[in-house]
Amino acid sequence: MWKWIQRQASPKIFYQTCVNLRPWFLWPFLILLVIGLYWSLIISPEDYQQGDGYRIIYIHVPSAILSMMVYAVMAISGGIGLIWQIKMAEVVAKVSAPIGAAFTIIALSSGAIWGKPMWGAWWVWDARLTSELILLFLYLAYMSLNSAFDDPRKAAKSSSILAIVGLVNLPIIHYSVKWWNTLHQGYSVGTGGLKDPDMLIALALMFAASIFLYAALVVIKAKTEVLIREQNSRWVKEIVEGDMP
Repeated sequence: MWKWIQRQASPKIFYQTCVNLRPWFLWPFLILLVIGLYWSLIISPEDYQQGDGYRIIYIHVPSAILSMMVYAVMAISGGIGLIWQIKMAEVVAKVSAPIGAAFTIIALSSGAIWGKPMWGAWWVWDARLTSELILLFLYLAYMSLNSAFDDPRKAAKSSSILAIVGLVNLPIIHYSVKWWNTLHQGYSVGTGGLKDPDMLIALALMFAASIFLYAALVVIKAKTEVLIREQNSRWVKEIVEGDMP
């Protein structure tokens, strides 16, 4: 595994890896999305308390989980770039930030839409909601800091340190419903969560689709970022001239 990571330190190899992986991520996302939406909207039954209104869970929960997962990937990639000076890890961290921020915005907005009929309010300063909002601010701070430097290496170093420090917020988000008396409902899977098998299958399908969506967006955006960083390299000029895919 480590040898494979070391090979990906080469911008040219990393670029080609992104090209090769794109269809392997994009097509499973599209297939899982179609099946997941059908299972979520047609097959899974109504909730005995919330009726059809609960179905937003199939968007909200995967987005909330991915908002934390992407941040962890961003911080770990930034740490790898910081410690081992692997520039392609810095690329993964940089392109992950706007994707993670988008998942966080979707989680917060879908939660507000869900919360209005359930709680009677679009927003409450609940522990889970507040810590998720802080996560969005961390993403925005990372992106702002990353764009504040002309030198990509200095930008990556400073923003990676911020990302690593921000990791402390992830367990707060996850365990907030246990640590505090929170208005937000408990875990969607497990004790007190979804019981019907079709509900769980629908949630699993949408979660898997979200993972493949993130992976597809990373390789697409990383490919472009590598070309920008290595624009003066001979192999990039060959791509521009049409000699490489």
